[in-house]
Amino acid sequence: MSTTIAFLGLGAIGAPMARHLPARGFDLVVWNRTAQRAEEFARTVRARVAPTPADAARDAAVIITCLPTSLEVEALLDGYDGLLAGVRRGATLVDCTSGDPATSRRIAARLRERGVDFVDAPVSGGKRGAEDGTLTVMCGGDTAVVDRVRPVLSAFGKIIVHCGDVGAGDMVKAVNQALLAIHIWATGEGLATLAKSGVDTRVALEVINASSGRSNTSMNLFPERVLSRAFPRTFRLALLDKDLRIAAQIARDAGVASPLTQLASELFRAARIELGEDADHVEAVRVIERTSGVEIGA
Repeated sequence: MSTTIAFLGLGAIGAPMARHLPARGFDLVVWNRTAQRAEEFARTVRARVAPTPADAARDAAVIITCLPTSLEVEALLDGYDGLLAGVRRGATLVDCTSGDPATSRRIAARLRERGVDFVDAPVSGGKRGAEDGTLTVMCGGDTAVVDRVRPVLSAFGKIIVHCGDVGAGDMVKAVNQALLAIHIWATGEGLATLAKSGVDTRVALEVINASSGRSNTSMNLFPERVLSRAFPRTFRLALLDKDLRIAAQIARDAGVASPLTQLASELFRAARIELGEDADHVEAVRVIERTSGVEIGA
């Protein structure tokens, strides 16, 4: 008898993650706030569409959530059709949301009262990693629980790391996102400076990417998106803004002086306001270009 997995949240990352589960022999139940998206998903993947979170969780050994924020996951718990109305004792909720540790700990405490385990398991690798099943999964929770759900996570994750207790996965993901943002802004400033000084940014990137200043941002994101002006919408700037606010709060709570992280949070918040909710995260360089009066790669 195969294990039933419930997957809640079929967005740009969640849907390709969920697609891998039936191929690994799991029975899949899906739920999405927009029911039409769940129905469209089930037409191409062997899955049952649940009308409510409670119904999705009822027979599931593992429930996976993948939503924009931890607060939205927490909101799924309550009500006659919420997760707590359907989840069974002994099940595990794995939250793949890029969430905040404080909310994850609250969720874990409420589930523990019902005999349900919790793992925060945000992922990195983007849409391409989700489609290829090569995501990095950062887990926070009890060691035995993480080990128990590892076969499920391995359906869409290539690297699965146990980071510590509940909330640790969220914290590692937030710091990773803060580094991504800092790399984007610093690379944008550097290339805008060179472009305005008459240096060919393609030549400059070639040098940087063979030198100590290189990063994934300079090696992949800028050539593929900034120089090409393509800016595909793979990860919204609004979500990176959210992740940065989490990272900034974690640093403040820990009493760590973090001027770069705090400044990056302010810069990306302003970029979100200027560029709108649908902008891709790399489009933040448009703000640098506007204030500098130069287009990188032009």
